[in-house]
Amino acid sequence: ELFTHPLILPCQHSVCHKCIRELLMLNHDDSFDAGSECSLPGSPRSRVPSPSMERLDRLVRSGSVSSPGWRRGSVTPRITTIPCPGCQHDIDLGERGISMLFRNFTLENIVERYRQAARAAVAIMCNVCKPPQVQEATKSCMDCKASFCNECFKLNHPWGTPKAQHEYVGPTTNFRPKVLMCPEHEMEKVNMYCEVCKRPVCHLCKLGGAHANHKVTSMSSAYKILKEKLAKSIHYLISKEDQVKAQITGLESLINQTEENGQLAERRANEHFERLFETLQERKTEMLRSIEQSRSRRLDQLKGQVEEYQGMLENSGLVGYAQEVLKETDQSCFVQTAKQLHVRIQKATESLRTFHPAADPCFDEFVLETSREETLLKEMCFGGVPDPPLIDLSSSRVYNEANIHWRLSEDSLPTDHHVLEYRRQGEGDGDDGSTWRSTERVYGPSTSVSGLEPDCLYSFRVRSSRNSMFSPYSPEVTFHTPPAPAFGFLFNDKCGFSTERLILNKRRDTVESVAGMGFLLAADRVQTGSYLGLDYIIGDTGISQGRHFWAFRVEPYSFLIKVGVASDTKLVEWFHNPRDTSSPRYDHDSGHDSGSEDTCYELSQPFTLLTLGMGKVFIPKASSSSSVRILPMPQRMGICLDYDACRVYFYDADSMRCLYERQVDCSGTMYPAFGLMGSGKVQLEDFSTAKRLTF
Repeated sequence: ELFTHPLILPCQHSVCHKCIRELLMLNHDDSFDAGSECSLPGSPRSRVPSPSMERLDRLVRSGSVSSPGWRRGSVTPRITTIPCPGCQHDIDLGERGISMLFRNFTLENIVERYRQAARAAVAIMCNVCKPPQVQEATKSCMDCKASFCNECFKLNHPWGTPKAQHEYVGPTTNFRPKVLMCPEHEMEKVNMYCEVCKRPVCHLCKLGGAHANHKVTSMSSAYKILKEKLAKSIHYLISKEDQVKAQITGLESLINQTEENGQLAERRANEHFERLFETLQERKTEMLRSIEQSRSRRLDQLKGQVEEYQGMLENSGLVGYAQEVLKETDQSCFVQTAKQLHVRIQKATESLRTFHPAADPCFDEFVLETSREETLLKEMCFGGVPDPPLIDLSSSRVYNEANIHWRLSEDSLPTDHHVLEYRRQGEGDGDDGSTWRSTERVYGPSTSVSGLEPDCLYSFRVRSSRNSMFSPYSPEVTFHTPPAPAFGFLFNDKCGFSTERLILNKRRDTVESVAGMGFLLAADRVQTGSYLGLDYIIGDTGISQGRHFWAFRVEPYSFLIKVGVASDTKLVEWFHNPRDTSSPRYDHDSGHDSGSEDTCYELSQPFTLLTLGMGKVFIPKASSSSSVRILPMPQRMGICLDYDACRVYFYDADSMRCLYERQVDCSGTMYPAFGLMGSGKVQLEDFSTAKRLTF
């Protein structure tokens, strides 16, 4: 049907006011209160002289003052989403509902011109002339909302009066005002064009509204520029009419070819499967025949053996005959018969002593192993099936979220999309241990999976699709999730940060220590047994409850780096009362032993740290051991702080193997802490710098 009162949606499609009302009623029929009379003053720009539309405006506008959110039974939902009838995309009308949409005056004018052309045979008569001499109208006044002939128009709009300034158009019956008003400021006309948002705005929007900092231009300038662009685009399309027709012809030919080739491919596939079915049927018949022959032969052998043994029973067969022979009194006749009979009885007796069934009832040699064939059938695919992708272990990371990356082989053809599947491993997990869960279609080389449980093993696999054909699955890879959710923070450059010796990048996720002249000048003190001070840096976010995990990478060339946690209550005292950095006790893992002095010193330190350096991890001394345990430094280190249990754990972040744990004094707020000496570099993992948690 022709458009009536069309509105422009954000997707640039137009929809009738009546149609959008029906969509709203259809999608949210249980959230509208049909009897509500709550209303706000409406904007004259989109008000249509219809009671039903005015009522709908009241319903939509009432949502901005009657309800802070969407509650079942409220007048209207705070955020209303409807599908666009043109493109089927969801359109969010926001809090203001229909009132935020512009009227499409251009489309209204097109429809009106079409209707006028359709009514050309029916003249519009003057509304002022008295019958019977009613003249045909030549003008319609938009202010008077009436049509006039030439004489009546002059009489009702004399020169020198305010009516002479009225706006008039050709004869029409449509007297609705065509003034575009601002959706945000209902009484203001739009007179500017926002180049950032690509929409008309009023002067209040520019002065203090949402477009205050946006670049705007005058409406006349925007009109001129857009009109030129549209004219050029239309001219270009018209000039390419022959090319478009040729392309349409080519597309129609491709449609026919696609239909024919699809049917041909379907017939060929059916032929292949029919041959497979015939081959399977032949093999089935042959193998079942061999089983039947073996079964018949064995049954005959066993039945013959049964008959033979039944002959040994009393009053039948051999035993009965022997009993009758014993009754013979003639010696010569008895001897003649008894000799052969005795041989037969001896054979029967021997068979009883060494009894063996005449045939084996087991058919193990006829058991079919079809797993390889089943795998081949499942992997049977067309020649154009894409190769399976490979999950990139070096780029993939798994925390409480998994960020999985994969890559295709260099000679692989382009794919349409990918599907990632994952499952949790473990005994006693029920469906979680065996059921694969899949993501939505992924159109890039990576995707994220959220909602993973801590301290669990997860398997991942991915496959590609091209032209609706899936590749085989990639080899499964397994990741171990951390024992706690990922903790988000960046390096703090405000608290005790040494700008002279430490270099912090702009993102504040990498800190580097450079061995400069000060370190070289102090080399003589290192040789004589003294220790240099560490340059400390802490995280900008603290922990005051719960369990949290963060990971980082330490460059293998790093000379000495200490990692762990620090207490804010002790940090204040530490920075206000600096220790003697020339003392061996400055480094509580140095091995210096001074009895109770060291004990008091360690208790007063704000840091609980583990030492790394030169590609190694130095595990502190245990009370029962006299030597330091040295382990190779992992590619990625992880730390888990259990604030409530007052324990800190140090992990190999790749395998999630705990390397060391110890008690920690969780007084106040705890911060991630790092100490660097000499050349070294620490880089936080992306999941740690994402700032996903808020405290």
